[in-house]
Formats: sequence, structure tokens, C-alpha cells
Amino acid sequence: MADSASESDSSSIDGGPIMMPPSPVTREQLHKHIESLQQQNRVLKIELETYKLRIKALQEENKSLRQASVFIQAKAEQEEEFISNTLLKKIQALKKEKETLAHHYEQEEECLTNDLSRKLNQLRQEKCRLEQTLEQEQECLVNKLMRKIEKLEAETLAKQANLEQLRREKVDLENTLEQEQEALVNRLWKRMDKLEAEKSMLQIKLDQPVSDPASPRDIRNGDTAANLTSHIQSLRNSVAKLRQQLALAQQESNEKMQRYVNEEKNIREENLRLQRKLQLEVERREALCRHLSESESSLEMEEERHYNEVAVSGVNVRNRAISSPLPYPSPSCSRPLSPGMNLAGPSNRESGSAVPTGRCYACGQVTYSTMPLGPSGS
Repeated sequence: MADSASESDSSSIDGGPIMMPPSPVTREQLHKHIESLQQQNRVLKIELETYKLRIKALQEENKSLRQASVFIQAKAEQEEEFISNTLLKKIQALKKEKETLAHHYEQEEECLTNDLSRKLNQLRQEKCRLEQTLEQEQECLVNKLMRKIEKLEAETLAKQANLEQLRREKVDLENTLEQEQEALVNRLWKRMDKLEAEKSMLQIKLDQPVSDPASPRDIRNGDTAANLTSHIQSLRNSVAKLRQQLALAQQESNEKMQRYVNEEKNIREENLRLQRKLQLEVERREALCRHLSESESSLEMEEERHYNEVAVSGVNVRNRAISSPLPYPSPSCSRPLSPGMNLAGPSNRESGSAVPTGRCYACGQVTYSTMPLGPSGS
């Protein structure tokens, strides 16, 4: 660009009209201007070379980028092919695994059906056995309790009779003791009066002067007074003994009464306890029966739910011989078990409408009850 500018300037100077020679000042300015233009031309050439080098570097970089892009694209295609092959292998493996799982599921379903049927049969047998055992135990327990209650009632009646007899004996003993005590007190009072009279007579005699010698009669009277005093003392001792015996008899009677009352109370408590025990046994039997019924109903519901799941999923259960004594047919299988059922079908349809009432415990078929039809219009 600087060369073209200088050439154009020189051509314009040469080809133009002949002018007057410039002055030295103008020539010097032109020379400086030419030098500056040449310097600019050199700078521009250097920049041009720099830009050419940059363009070359960019072209080489573009070429390397294109090669890298081609390499990356080829590598991406290889990776894509590898991923697609891997995915295909995985899909095939998943298909095989799905088939294996489906087969395994069928086997497990078959085993589960057999186990459920076997467990249901065992539970029914166990329920029957438990009901029989429970009835026998309850009957035995009721018989034992009844015998024990009868024995306790007999013992209670015997003890009540014995208690009444002891009460009567106590009353008789008290009456006899009171009569004897009254008679003894009366005799003692009479003797005390007699002794008081004799004592007063003896006192009068003692107050008299003792100049006269004692007569044999006085000596006899003194002996009589001593005898009476000893007799009174013995009577008092006997009265004290009788009172002690009466107190002991009353204490014994009270102890026996208390013992009989306690025994009667214990017998009543034992009777109440046995009645409660009998009631608890009856409630336990009812609870066990309810539990067995609930477990059986839950098993039937589980079986029904299993059949419904099999029917919804569309799994066809094959009719095959299984180890369980209670085979479970397919829910979609509705044909009768014997030809007699087909023969009985029209008569049932003629006589009334069939209403499903549940499933048969032995074969799993839906059972129907015939409802009588109303009279026809004719």
C-alpha cells in the first residue's frame, strides 16, 4: 500500500505540468514526508507478514481441528456402535432373564398354591382336632367342677348341720349350766343363812362366861362349824371350777363357731372361684372358636384374592397332578366335576334361579343355592 502510494505520488509529480523547482524548505519537507511514508510502508509490510503468518497458523489449526473432528466423529461412531451392541446384548440378556423370571414366577405360584392348599387342609384338620380336644377338656373340666361343687355343697351342708347341732348343744349346755349354777347358788345361800345363824349362836355362846366346862354338845357344834366352813370352801372351789369350765366351754364354742364361719366363707369363696374358672374356660373356648373361624375366613379370603390376581393377570393355571390332597382348579374353569351336575342343570334352571353362596372347601368350585321362581303369568 505504501509502495503504491509513493508510486502514485512520483507519477503525479513526473507526469504533471512542469512546475517550478521547489524551494529548499519544500524539498526538505517532501523528503521527510517520503521517509515517513517509506517507514509506514515498512511497518505495513511487517504487519502484512505477521498477518500472513497468523493466517497460515490459523489454517494449520483449522486443518488440525478438522482432523480432530474427523477422529472424534469416527471415535463417536465406534462408541455408538459399541454402546448399541452392548445395549442389544443387555436387551437380549434382559429378555432371557424375563423369561426365566416368568418361569420361576409360575413355579413359585404353583408351589405357593400347593402350600396354601396344604396349610389350609392342615388348619382345618387342626381346627377339628382342637375343637374335639377342647370339647373333651371342657366336658372333663365341667364334670370335675360339678363333682367338686357337689362335694363342697355336701360338705357345706354337713358343716352347717354340725354347726346347728353345736349351737343347739351350746344352748342346752348353757341352760343346764345356768340351772345348775342357780341350784348351786340357792343351796349355797341356804347354807350361808344356816351358817350365819349357827355363827350367831356360837358367838352368843362364846360371849357367855367360860366358867362352865365345855359340854360334848358344844364340842360337836364346833366340829360342825369347822366342817361347814370346809364344806363352804369346797363349794366355792367347785363353783370357781364350774365357772372356769363354763368360760372354757364358751371359748371353745366361740372358737368352733369362728372356725365354722371361716370354713363356710372359704367354701363360698372356693365355689365362686370355681364358677369364675368355669366361666373363664367357657370364654376361652368361645375365643378360641372365634380365632379359628377368623383364621379360616382369612385363609379363604387370601385364597380368593389369589384366584382374583391370577384371573386378572391372565395366567393360565394348568390342570396337573400336585402333591396336595386339595387341588385348586383354575378360576376360569367352570365345568362341573361330574356328568351328574350337567344332568341336574336344566332341572335347576326350570325350578329356580341359582345364586352363588361361596366356594366348596374340597374342590374350590363356586357353590350355588337354588332360589324358587315366582309363578308364571299363566
